[in-house]
Amino acid sequence: MNIEEFDYHLPEELIAQFPLEGRSDSKLLVLDPVLMEKKDKQFNDFLSYLNPEDLLIFNNTKVINARIYGNKPTGGKVEILIEKIIDDHTVLTHIGTSKKIDIGLKILVGKENIFEVLERVGKLFILKVSHNIDDVITNHGHLPLPPYITRSDNDQDNDRYQTVFASQMGAIAAPTAGLHFDDKFFPQLRKKNINHAFITLHVGSGTFQPVRENIIENHSMHSEDFIVPLEVFDQIKETKARGGRVIAIGTTALRALESAFQSGVQNPNFQKTDIFIYPGYKFKVIDALFTNFHLPKSTLLMLVSAFGGHKFMMEAYLHAINKKYRFFSYGDAMFIERNFKQTDK
Repeated sequence: MNIEEFDYHLPEELIAQFPLEGRSDSKLLVLDPVLMEKKDKQFNDFLSYLNPEDLLIFNNTKVINARIYGNKPTGGKVEILIEKIIDDHTVLTHIGTSKKIDIGLKILVGKENIFEVLERVGKLFILKVSHNIDDVITNHGHLPLPPYITRSDNDQDNDRYQTVFASQMGAIAAPTAGLHFDDKFFPQLRKKNINHAFITLHVGSGTFQPVRENIIENHSMHSEDFIVPLEVFDQIKETKARGGRVIAIGTTALRALESAFQSGVQNPNFQKTDIFIYPGYKFKVIDALFTNFHLPKSTLLMLVSAFGGHKFMMEAYLHAINKKYRFFSYGDAMFIERNFKQTDK
């Protein structure tokens, strides 16, 4: 497929720059790709589309304050974006600066923290940190808001750019579908006898990486770390056995679960995935998907097109634009009730 098949024009004013007052205040576009139906709802209507046999699976990764500002010895400004913490004194990072980055370059953060460039790995750099990286992040780190949010982070983001169930530190971008859920939602789930579970996928900067290949099948996908606990495998099997749906809350949860079921072997340890899901992919485990709206020409738009059907999903995006839904991380959501290839049970 050609990359142009996943393009759409989004008016700039529809890119949400701030969260709404309440997490659950967003709109919800409910989609049934089998019946080709689109329904304009509110997030609080989501529960009415769930059944007692269903299983909702959330990504409990937590965003670290991965953006750090420093200076070269010459005084030049440097922006460090941590991609991964290797150990207490070593990090894999992106470095933003106006000049060439040489091995051995020292970057001063604050008055006493020194980052030294040890090695280049593709477009990333391994840095040695003079002090414990957790302390540096705590004292000097900023929340790494996505590039389409064109303002500096503030105190509100420290709360709202994390899910209420975030517990496993390691992401540099939020699993944004989960941002809609507040503490009141989970007691309501229990009241309706609907099960839920948590897995972890540490979202990396590759989630914003543009597809530069004209033929999408030639794109090289970024790698991310994920883990699916053994008890979640059991819950999925039980859900399928009783005819319930496995519902991924977000594309990150979907990618982790589809990756976990690729080999057919249950692995309760952290694994890496570079799974690239685009139209033609055969889903192994996910029956329904709750997600935000995604960037034009992005791998995530390709993923939802694989799930909901390319033509129908592109029509749904145009519908959302016409109805002035809010897009991306702090925007509104959609619920794709089932895989477009499913038939009625």
